[in-house]
Amino acid sequence: MTIEDTITEKLQAGLNPQHLEVENESHMHNVPPGSESHFKIVAVSEAFNGKMLIARHRLINKLLEDELQVIHALALHTMTPEEWAEKGAAPASPPCMGGGK
Repeated sequence: MTIEDTITEKLQAGLNPQHLEVENESHMHNVPPGSESHFKIVAVSEAFNGKMLIARHRLINKLLEDELQVIHALALHTMTPEEWAEKGAAPASPPCMGGGK
């Protein structure tokens, strides 16, 4: 099972999301082909209702505690269903500025 699959399974089980995107963005960075080091997560869940942004991120960090030991970067976009209805999308990730190319 890939890290991406594991992240998806854990977030599905822990958040019961209405919408979930787990994107491996490692290809956008200076890493070997096939790497699983940089991820973007868009999670829409009622579990975020009444929680500040930091509490939402802490919830995901707790769910992915093991995976955070082996990945380099995690971009989080956490929304309630109402916020998602207003926004409809997460921002695009910026291009990599580092990596020592």
